[in-house]
Amino acid sequence: MPSPHSDVVRPGLCTLLAATAHADPSRVAFIDPKDKVGWSGRSPITWTYGSAAEIVARLASGMRQWRLAPASRVGLIAAAGSETVLSYLAIEAAGHIPCLLPLTWDEDALVAGIQAAGIQAVLTQSRIAGMLPAEGLRCVALRYFGLRYLAAFGPEVPDGVISLDGMVLDGHGGPFAPSSAGLVTFAAADPTQPVYRPADALIASIAVHLATIRIAPRDRILTLLAPADLRGLVTGLGAALVAGAALETCGPFDAAHLAEALARPGPTHLVVPAALERNLAASRCPRSLESVTLAHRLPTRLTTRLLAPGAVHGPRRVIDVLAFDEAALLTASRADGDVAHFLADAHPLAPFPALLDIARDDDGRFAFRGRASKASPLQRGIPPEKAADLWRAVPFAAKIFAGRATEILRC
Repeated sequence: MPSPHSDVVRPGLCTLLAATAHADPSRVAFIDPKDKVGWSGRSPITWTYGSAAEIVARLASGMRQWRLAPASRVGLIAAAGSETVLSYLAIEAAGHIPCLLPLTWDEDALVAGIQAAGIQAVLTQSRIAGMLPAEGLRCVALRYFGLRYLAAFGPEVPDGVISLDGMVLDGHGGPFAPSSAGLVTFAAADPTQPVYRPADALIASIAVHLATIRIAPRDRILTLLAPADLRGLVTGLGAALVAGAALETCGPFDAAHLAEALARPGPTHLVVPAALERNLAASRCPRSLESVTLAHRLPTRLTTRLLAPGAVHGPRRVIDVLAFDEAALLTASRADGDVAHFLADAHPLAPFPALLDIARDDDGRFAFRGRASKASPLQRGIPPEKAADLWRAVPFAAKIFAGRATEILRC
């Protein structure tokens, strides 16, 4: 990882938040789910870029009071809602490295993941959809003494856990760290496989995605994905901040609440797990729906495409995003052809090879290179060695039939 004393400036997502907040503070940034109070005990809030930047500054200022060295690894148990995105940005603004921890992990997985990544502090919430993550973290801290700070948004933050609401109310803003130290995610949600990605590689991944999906400033991204991995982060928070758009999250899936959110006016870009394609194809989409992004987690079958761009009562654009674990994201528009044909090509032609290039060998196995794929397994105390101009093989291969990739297998 980069030294905290390095002269190289790598702007992060919090820098983009601050820039838009300075230029247009009243622009909407984050929109909470309408049903949020039912599963989190917290009322929904719509945040402008200006108000979000102020809260991030207060949280970051409070975190700087902790006895953590610059570029320390700080965990974040990710869920839908503004608390997660504000926490991510605050960790970055404080000069630390966000480490995304899936909400679905049990205590044993959390202990293993926190220890493997060398995490010294964790931010979360007291209640999320019937779960009590802050309470569970107290048990984790008893098993791993390297975990020094626990903090959570309320209500009813348990003893021994710092109240982030109190930090916001009692704190004062301050400057953001000028450079991002990157982030850590976990390959295949495996707590023993932390992956480090520098800040410029994250921005490159977002740039490749946005060049395909085309989101305009002040558009709205409506996502069902929590920012718990590269897939959720790039298509949601990352895309919103780079484009200057608004990000609206949906909590535990509810078809009625999703339909209500979709019906609200304004250009909208929907991000959903690919498994919902059949449901969307059978639904009448509002005219304001500019695009649907279908996010695939590999391995997967590439079945018949049911959503077509520009169809009657359908979205104007349909986008496929394939997550090759945490190594790379491949974004493809169906208007430019079927991704199954693209992946079957012996020599796929990536549209932005300097940022992300793809290759497939005779056995069907994929490899990537380029700035967007600049990531390495995290080894504590050993800087990751990864050059953007070197090919990196990933543990996935395509099963080809009749000129189409019918399935992507883990190999």
